[in-house]
Amino acid sequence: MNSKKVRVRYAPSPTGFLHIGNAQSALFNYLFAEHFHGTMVLRIEDTDMKRNVPHGEDSQIENLHWLGIDWDEGPDKPNPKYAPYHQSQRVALYHKYIQQLLHDGRAYKDYTTEDELKIMREEQRKNGEPPHYNGRWYGRSVEDQQNAEKQGLKPDVRLHLPENHVYAWNDIVKGNVQFNSDNMGGDFIIEKSNGMPTYNFAVVIDDYLMDITHVLRGDDHIANTPKQIAVYEGLGITPPKFGHITLIYNPKTGKKLSKRDKETLQFISQYRAQGYLSEAIFNFIAFLGWSPVGEKELYSKPELIKAYDPDRMSRSPAFFDQSKLDWMNSQYIKNSSISTLTNRILDLINEGESDIAVKLQTVELPNLEEFIWHVTEIYQREVYKLTDIMQKVYFFANIEKQTFNYCQFNKFPPETVQSILMDFKKEVLAEKNTEDINFNEIIKLVGDHTGESGKQLYFPMNIAFTGQTNVPRIGSVLKLYSISTIINLVNKALSRDSTKNR
Repeated sequence: MNSKKVRVRYAPSPTGFLHIGNAQSALFNYLFAEHFHGTMVLRIEDTDMKRNVPHGEDSQIENLHWLGIDWDEGPDKPNPKYAPYHQSQRVALYHKYIQQLLHDGRAYKDYTTEDELKIMREEQRKNGEPPHYNGRWYGRSVEDQQNAEKQGLKPDVRLHLPENHVYAWNDIVKGNVQFNSDNMGGDFIIEKSNGMPTYNFAVVIDDYLMDITHVLRGDDHIANTPKQIAVYEGLGITPPKFGHITLIYNPKTGKKLSKRDKETLQFISQYRAQGYLSEAIFNFIAFLGWSPVGEKELYSKPELIKAYDPDRMSRSPAFFDQSKLDWMNSQYIKNSSISTLTNRILDLINEGESDIAVKLQTVELPNLEEFIWHVTEIYQREVYKLTDIMQKVYFFANIEKQTFNYCQFNKFPPETVQSILMDFKKEVLAEKNTEDINFNEIIKLVGDHTGESGKQLYFPMNIAFTGQTNVPRIGSVLKLYSISTIINLVNKALSRDSTKNR
């Protein structure tokens, strides 16, 4: 690693919310900075005002923090040496370097109109040529420029590319990469006619002035890199090290993950709302384009920081494995304390970003937090995400309103169902201390009285109290109900047992 202190940046555009691809880039920049004891910079590339969405920047910041990704410098942590961190506030800086390139003859003003560009492209298409700018304004006289100005034309500024020039770099991920200037679409715009810089120019000036040493970004930026190197060369500046992270693909289609993939959640806020734990998402994304030594799959953030090695970044596509994410999230849920999970569920309910969260906001219970704690204790080892527990909470909180399929009783002799439920009801009503009933002891007594055990004993009870045959711990489930609810459920089951469903 270069002896110069590592400085990396994550530079989103507030044109949308934080999606998986954004998070992947941010996470690898974070791991890179933390592993090498460097600095991570958050920079907002907001010059495309028309595409910026309300609260796009806030969403990026909030969800990055939720994931556990933080930065050392940014709009909220300005370093006077490098501020400001919004591109829209740095336009004067860009213009200074535009003037330098114009002065040195490495850039020029282009007065080509949109109609002329359209005709140019049509001719190229007819001739079987790839679309490119033909350099028609390169080297034109001052008189030609003045005449264009008199016509009211406002120029773009283009960077001139030398012919047959190779732009090459040793990519951190991909190794040696090179492009020939003859295949880059011709001289490209670095400043628009409205005075705003283009992405490929502004990003170079920002990275240079902010002393960025390494640029880690998605593979879809690889075609931008030779253009940026051209700007560096034009200004006589040494570029940073580049690394292009493999993109994330849908394993079913074999295509890059996109908003059209309805099967896959796209945005981090959606995973958050659906009850995925931030630690699990962090761990999962770290494996999209990188792998550690060994077979271990569950890593804490400190472990990932320590294990991270840029030499193990993958050149192959990263496939989004939903089942792997669900498994990983279930492991994090299993390893979390019940209190932690309860608090996270309460947060999700308060945020109200999912249908089940909104439903739970309407639930009236004496102590919702305690109720959630008990449901979590029962189902912690059975679920893939927190919304699964939240569904159970809503189900049990409204248990008397649920519709059960009592036809399931048909699997057992009618007299068996009758005797089990009636004996259970008798034992519950005989209890004097209704505040602390040991339902497991009562079930054991019912088994002794009826001579039933195993499925013959438990399945009828499971059906009566949950509508399902398989329940993790029916004795604990019963603790969720009031005595009156338990008796009502027994009576309901007895009145519609298997003899009435044949």
